[in-house]
Amino acid sequence: MKPISDHLKEHLSILFVGYNPSIRSGETGHHYANPNNRFYRILFQAGLTPRLYKPQEDEDLLELGYGFTNIVARPSLTAAEITPEEYRQGRIILREKIQNMQPRVVCFVGKGVYEQYSGRRGMAWGSQPDPIVPGVVEYVCPSSSGLVRMKLEEMVAIYTGIKTFIGMELGNG
Repeated sequence: MKPISDHLKEHLSILFVGYNPSIRSGETGHHYANPNNRFYRILFQAGLTPRLYKPQEDEDLLELGYGFTNIVARPSLTAAEITPEEYRQGRIILREKIQNMQPRVVCFVGKGVYEQYSGRRGMAWGSQPDPIVPGVVEYVCPSSSGLVRMKLEEMVAIYTGIKTFIGMELGNG
């Protein structure tokens, strides 16, 4: 199965970074396409999007200043299938993307994604100190996968915090 396309441009407000595409994303060519994935619902409920988007509209989020990539490009059933070598290569490629594109915020969709990228452990949700790429806010959120057992409301609250870094008013999205 082929990797899916990144949605990137320079100076994004937010670059969302996942582990790797799901099998469903690989089949459809769209980010967060698994019907059990709550990504687009979380963005809408957090006030980051003006309406509920569908996975087929992922490229439309570029108009809002939001881009997509993954630390590993190969689709798989679970992140557990990603090899250490894939993570090692992905870490290098991802850092280059961030340096070249200079997004305001890099939102890591899962603590494990940030751990693989940064080599750090034990971080709290939200903005991280000492970013790997200076001048970029590194923001850690829960994975939106349906496999994650965190309550939707808790996830939405964490994602809502991104608004303080991209100049959105908290009350009116």
